[in-house]
Amino acid sequence: MSAGEIRIVIADDQAMVRAGFRSLLAAEPDIDVVGEAGDGESATAAVRRERPDVVLMDIRMPVLDGIEATRRLVSSGSSTRVLVLTTFDLDEYVFAALRAGASGFMLKDAPAEELAAAIRVVAAGEALLAPRITARVIDAFVTRSAVQRPTPGRELDLLTAREREVLHLLARGASNAGIAERLYVSEATVKTHVSNLLAKLGLTDRVQAVIYAYEHGLVTPGEEDAPP
Repeated sequence: MSAGEIRIVIADDQAMVRAGFRSLLAAEPDIDVVGEAGDGESATAAVRRERPDVVLMDIRMPVLDGIEATRRLVSSGSSTRVLVLTTFDLDEYVFAALRAGASGFMLKDAPAEELAAAIRVVAAGEALLAPRITARVIDAFVTRSAVQRPTPGRELDLLTAREREVLHLLARGASNAGIAERLYVSEATVKTHVSNLLAKLGLTDRVQAVIYAYEHGLVTPGEEDAPP
């Protein structure tokens, strides 16, 4: 394996889909498919065996679904990042996978360049939060499932006013650069705020921060993109 090469495992119950992803990624010099799995149980075994950087995880699989497989990998302390593969008609499953600890998700029909870029982002330790995809899924799910506006968590009291602003903009899908421009600060300062608020809220990454913000009523689906 060359320096900087990203090792991945593809988990999908359809052999043709796995073959398609393998073919798409074959042209990427920095990505190496080191394993495949047709169900969640095999996926977790492949991750333990191959220790990949990223696992492309389908949701609907036999024996063990992708949500439970993700939960088990995350709870086991595995360093492998989970990138969920889905379609828009499975929104509720996507949300459940994110809550289980997935680092993001991609549409199964995404172009090869988008899939490769997503793998690189997740492998680098970042969460994949494309506003036009992630925000749409979370908005749709929360709109469906919310009975009343959630009560803000007590942990929010630990945040400074600026950290709450950053969390709000992050939850609306803003990038670090976008937040920096909006708040007239540097990207380095934004990164510091993000790290601090994650630590205070006991969260692992930006995806979890988005979910927390929605679940605790800091932002609501459809509201304007403006800090409280």
